[in-house]
Amino acid sequence: MNETKKRLPDYLKRGIIDTEKTKAVRHILKDSCLNTVCEAARCPNKNECYTKNTATFLIMGNICTRNCRFCNISCSKPEKLNPEEPLKIANAVYNLGLKYTVITSVTRDDIKDGGAGHFAKVIEEIRKKNPLTKIEVLTPDFQGNTDSIDTVIKAKPDVFNHNMETVPSLYKKARPQADYNRSLNFLKYIKDNSGILTKTGLMVGLGETKEELIKVFDDLAAVKCDIVTIGQYIAPSKNHLPVQKYYKPEEYDELSLIAKSCGIKHTFFSPLTRSSYKAYEVFKED
Repeated sequence: MNETKKRLPDYLKRGIIDTEKTKAVRHILKDSCLNTVCEAARCPNKNECYTKNTATFLIMGNICTRNCRFCNISCSKPEKLNPEEPLKIANAVYNLGLKYTVITSVTRDDIKDGGAGHFAKVIEEIRKKNPLTKIEVLTPDFQGNTDSIDTVIKAKPDVFNHNMETVPSLYKKARPQADYNRSLNFLKYIKDNSGILTKTGLMVGLGETKEELIKVFDDLAAVKCDIVTIGQYIAPSKNHLPVQKYYKPEEYDELSLIAKSCGIKHTFFSPLTRSSYKAYEVFKED
């Protein structure tokens, strides 16, 4: 049977969790008119995260200028930046009592700096209101603009994440407006120009081979990427790229050992791992 026709394995299924905590988180986010990648990307872990009073904030709107075929976020003409958003994020972090927060965004190729300045303002406002909170940013590639990367570096996030997403051979099919070497050089530039921890994430199940993953591990080790996450790709709808393979839990353990043998310091590989899933726990392990 074709892998795309198989039923979702039980280990990838998540039950519905609806508690006072999840309701409280949703209320804070709705009251502040804030977007989260948890909702926009249909993350399977969102309810678990909500029970822990955490969420990954999605800034600069919920419409992307790129059309990656694995992503559930809409691609269209984006909205104008909201100058009040940085303060709203800071207040939500405070109200949720977060010790660690992840800030990500849609890709904004329509903005000269790709939204780097907006990221910096969000970091600044969070620090003012929540000086003890650790901040991880997960940014787009800013089209390789090093001035934009410098803008975020100067804001001093605790972790600077940029996702490679997949192996080079699948870029044209999965993320045609991105470039593998540009993303790799993005991570290298951060490490070469700061002491900030670097992080990246990949999906598996799109048709990559083990040999291709090993090459990516070697590339990431060469640019001294500190943290690598891998999780199963799950197609958001029939209009997205189909799943070619569901990796078994033990295969993630094998890949983790391989990645560490290639020189990756910290790995977080599991079926339901996403870039920001249990980000605080991963950060504490460093």
